[in-house]
Amino acid sequence: MSIKGKWIRIQSYKHDGGLHRFWRKSYVLEDNDKWLIVASKSTQVIEGNGRKWYTKEPAISFFSKDDWFNVIAMLKDTGIVFYTNIASPTLIDHGIAKYIDYDLDVKLFTDGGIKYLDKNEYLRNIDNYQYSAELSKIVEYKQAQVVNMMNNNTFPFDTKEVERLHEVFLKETE
Repeated sequence: MSIKGKWIRIQSYKHDGGLHRFWRKSYVLEDNDKWLIVASKSTQVIEGNGRKWYTKEPAISFFSKDDWFNVIAMLKDTGIVFYTNIASPTLIDHGIAKYIDYDLDVKLFTDGGIKYLDKNEYLRNIDNYQYSAELSKIVEYKQAQVVNMMNNNTFPFDTKEVERLHEVFLKETE
């Protein structure tokens, strides 16, 4: 059953099942077998340690249901910046999108520059959470695959599509 047109919550977990981060409210633009695509604006985020903050800019987020990453396209004044989490495939459980964050992140800037993030956290968590060798191979392979997708502007790293989805969000929610 599709949840398109509904508001949902998003929860990110760590490998041990502990809550990592929680987004209070995102609007579902697409919900199909492969992708959950949501939009948000000034959404409250609650960290696993209880710290609360609000997102600064509108965002379109792409949660893969069968691949090991998700992407937040942030619509900044200077252009669209893509932030990718290497993470488990996303599942929808009682109206909440859930995934496990595996620490490695990649950011694509408006000028095409790419920055690798959280490598030290990933290396620590291999031991802290006892990632298997197989899981580590998947995570590292997916990071390389995401960078290739970024370099080729492959979906979801498509600014025109993000702009189109943002327009749909504005029309459907204002």
